[in-house]
Order: sequence, then C-alpha cells, then structure tokens
Amino acid sequence: MRITHALIAIALSSISVPVLAQDFLAPIQDFVDQLTPKEQPRQAPRNTAGPTAPKPPSVDAPPVPRPRPPSLPEAPVVAAPSVPAVEDEEEPPAAEAEEVPEAVEPEPTPVAEKAEPEPARIYQVACPAVMLGLVEAELAPPLSEGICGEHSPLVVTGVTSRGRMVPLSSPITTNCQMASALPNWVSTVDGYAESMLESRLATINAGTGYMCRNRNGGDESFTSEHGFANAVDVTGFTLEDGRTIAVEGDWLPAAEPEGRLLRLAHDAACGGFTTVLGPEANAEHKDHLHLDLGCHGKTCTARICE
Repeated sequence: MRITHALIAIALSSISVPVLAQDFLAPIQDFVDQLTPKEQPRQAPRNTAGPTAPKPPSVDAPPVPRPRPPSLPEAPVVAAPSVPAVEDEEEPPAAEAEEVPEAVEPEPTPVAEKAEPEPARIYQVACPAVMLGLVEAELAPPLSEGICGEHSPLVVTGVTSRGRMVPLSSPITTNCQMASALPNWVSTVDGYAESMLESRLATINAGTGYMCRNRNGGDESFTSEHGFANAVDVTGFTLEDGRTIAVEGDWLPAAEPEGRLLRLAHDAACGGFTTVLGPEANAEHKDHLHLDLGCHGKTCTARICE
C-alpha cells in the first residue's frame, strides 16, 4: 500500500495540470490517505501499584527556550589608593646590658647516712631443764671466739635440789647438757650434807664456766671443754648453818666430816659426768672440782674420774 501511495505521489508531482485537474484528483488523494494506516500513539504503562497517573498533555511543538536575561554591566575597576612609603623608623638605642650577678655555687646536699643493716636472725635451742624448772637460767646470745663457742649458752644462777632452788654463789655460763646434769648431782651432795653434817646446802660456790683456753691452763694443745661451755668448776659449798666447806682447805684430812663430804661429792659426780678432776688429779685442780661432759673414747662412753 505504501508503494502504491508513493507511485501516485510521484506521478502527480511529475504532471503539471491546471487547477481543475487538481480538484479532480483531490478525492483520489483522500481515498489514498484513508487506505494508509496511521501510527497509533504509544500508551503509557499502567501503574499496578496505585491509581493511574494522569497522562501528560500532548505537546504539539517543542517548547521555546526562555530568553536569556540581559547581562549585567561590568563593575568599574577602581584602582587601589596609593600608600605613601613609610620611612624606616630609627631603631631605639639598645638597652644597656644588665650586670649579671656572679654564679653562686650551690651548697652541697648532705648525703643521707646509710641505714645500718638489720642483724641476722638468730635461731637457738630451748633447754628442757630450764623449761621444767630444774635449773634457774637465762638464754644468752651465741658465743663465738675462734675455735671456741656455743650456739645456745645458758647463764645458770640456781639448781633445784630436793624440792627447792639452791642458788650459785656467782652465775656460770654453760650449755644445756651441763645444766641438765647438775640437779641430780646437787641433790645427792645435799643429802650427804644433811646426813653427815646435819645441815642442808645453802649455796653452791661456783668457779669457772665458759672460758676459751687450752686444757690445764695452756700445758696441752687441746682446747678445754670450758671453751665449749661444756664444763663447770665448783670450789665448795656453804651450808644453811653458815659453815663453808672449800675444796682447797677441807680436802684433807679425808677422815674429817668436811673432807668426807668433798670426796662423796667427787665420787657422785663420776656417775653423771664424763670427766671429774679433783685435787689428786694434778696441781691445776687443787682448789676445785672440775666437771664436764667431754667425749672420751671412740664411742664417747669412756669416763675419766681422778
């Protein structure tokens, strides 16, 4: 159909006819136009989510652009006012330099004295004889003097005998073993004194306790048991009736009651101590009885009683 329309249009354009011929052909042109299908305008898609949006109005002709606004007149250029040059001001005269005081040496800070270190803690052993009240004694600081010394020495001031405390004439320093062996011996001597002399012991006249020295006052190279606080010297006894029995003055005659008491005291000590020396042992012991718990023999069970 389009081809037919085109052919007719070409034929009509190529033939020049008078106005009457155009009027004759007008109905034919209308007939051809009716046969030519016209393009239908596209429909806008239906909006299923809501009401149908109104169709935009049909525009027959493109919109005419808005006229441009008249250009603003350019602002006149104003020249910046000239600033007169400022002459350099004269610099003020420099201030006179202030006098700097001489540096003063700071006083030396006193050095804090170092705190003295605390002494090491000493661990000592309690003595059962003291805890049970068999002897009256106080624990002393450890003794250390070359090879001599004792870790837990006791200062003994009294010995229990038959239910009462018999004091010593002067305190003696010894170890716990010696202090523990004294009560039985003193009780035995106290019983002899009451039986033979009809008076109990009032005081034990004590001699040397701890002393760092060799045996027999330096004659031997071995250290004495006194150097280990393991020996006690007894010079005699004082009775409750006031009599004093001394080893140096009453050892002889042996048949007298005082001499017999001293010999009984010597012999009784041989059962409780490992070393007992009296006036008959040597000249060094002419005025006292030496008692100690030194080790004798391979098993330390041997005893010396002179």
